[in-house]
Amino acid sequence: MFYHLFVPLSSEFGFFNLFRYITFRTGGAILTAFFIGFFLGKPVINWLKSKQKNGQPIREDGPEQHLLTKKGTPTMGGLLILLAMIGATLLWVDWCNPYVWVVLAITTGFGCLGAWDDYVKLTRNSHRGVSGRLRFLLEIVMALGASLVIVWLTKGDLATQLAIPYLKDVMLHLGSFYIPFAVFVVVAAANAVNLTDGLDGLAIVPVMIVAGCFCLIAYLVGHSNFAHYLQLPYVPNTGELSVVCGALIGSGLAFLWYNAPPAKVFMGDTGSLAVGSALGIISIITKHELILAIIGGLFVVETVSVIIQVIYFKCTGKRIFLMAPIHHHFEKKGWAESTIVIRFWIIAWILGLIGLASLKLR
Repeated sequence: MFYHLFVPLSSEFGFFNLFRYITFRTGGAILTAFFIGFFLGKPVINWLKSKQKNGQPIREDGPEQHLLTKKGTPTMGGLLILLAMIGATLLWVDWCNPYVWVVLAITTGFGCLGAWDDYVKLTRNSHRGVSGRLRFLLEIVMALGASLVIVWLTKGDLATQLAIPYLKDVMLHLGSFYIPFAVFVVVAAANAVNLTDGLDGLAIVPVMIVAGCFCLIAYLVGHSNFAHYLQLPYVPNTGELSVVCGALIGSGLAFLWYNAPPAKVFMGDTGSLAVGSALGIISIITKHELILAIIGGLFVVETVSVIIQVIYFKCTGKRIFLMAPIHHHFEKKGWAESTIVIRFWIIAWILGLIGLASLKLR
């Protein structure tokens, strides 16, 4: 809104020329999203508490301390993230950019699916929500629609090509296989963040780290001079996604204010599926899908730990980890929750730096 409101005035008032710059609007989106989330935090949490008598259902087979420390805490805090992120994005972004609407659509869609899942859990007073098959089906349908739109918007050979990190000018042409690959990226990213969201503050900080990295990537990929200098695939009009990433960072900071130990609210599937899908779709638009697996490596490890646990248990009847996802394994070993969270944050920062190094190391 601000872009269309103030840029036409820049010819008469020089100050408004600032609104032409993506960097300025990204900073504005970060601050706006934070303040929206911060000031809506208490009212939203109080409303969730009034609707949820017992809070988020706690798994009885999970870490014993969760039954004491987390019982009664409301879930669906992802609503706070969505309100702040979407609100700030609409205020600061160029509404004429089609990629922005694709990201907002997939984020909202997955957020609504997550909210439905959370609602079912609350009404059943169980950690089991919507049927896994139905949820995956709906995720695939939404991701498929978004992927087809992105391929249509990108056009040309680049639309179905996959960039290989750390290799100069190496693009793998996937052709018709790109669509199912893109669907996999979005669905996998959403569910990987969902699996990671198990401790206070554990998921949201890595989400902000990944969003920060893609904030830079989107800006560089969408700028022809920078893209050509760094030998990155140039994707026109992706620079505006930096504003979206900025809004995600700001809303994440606001949510962390209330999710910091001891959490006053949990993200729930409402938030984890929404932000995970947002990161996945942005990686597809910017042609940095494989970099997402590196920068978001923490989410990958959490997901792989679950897959390994399930396969090994079905084959042998035994468990490799005391509990999966792997952050619960360390809880079972006696690590303090804050220790696990902070160490996982450190790992996320390191992975983020490794992923960003691909922008220059080619």
